[in-house]
Amino acid sequence: MPRGLPDPKQLGIYFTLAYVGMEMVAPLVAGLILDDQFGWTPWGTVIGAALGLIGGLAHLIVLLNQPKNG
Repeated sequence: MPRGLPDPKQLGIYFTLAYVGMEMVAPLVAGLILDDQFGWTPWGTVIGAALGLIGGLAHLIVLLNQPKNG
């Protein structure tokens, strides 16, 4: 196990990937909540999953197309 402080650049990459993961999961959870509250089953979940997938993949594509610094 490495000792000392983590590299700030590498830590930033991990936080960005975690953020993308949350972008994918949050609409799905919102869809589940809407399904439960309004009885829209399964449409809230389906739409939430689709929005999460599209939003997360779009963010990943933007991240991959950024120029590398250093």
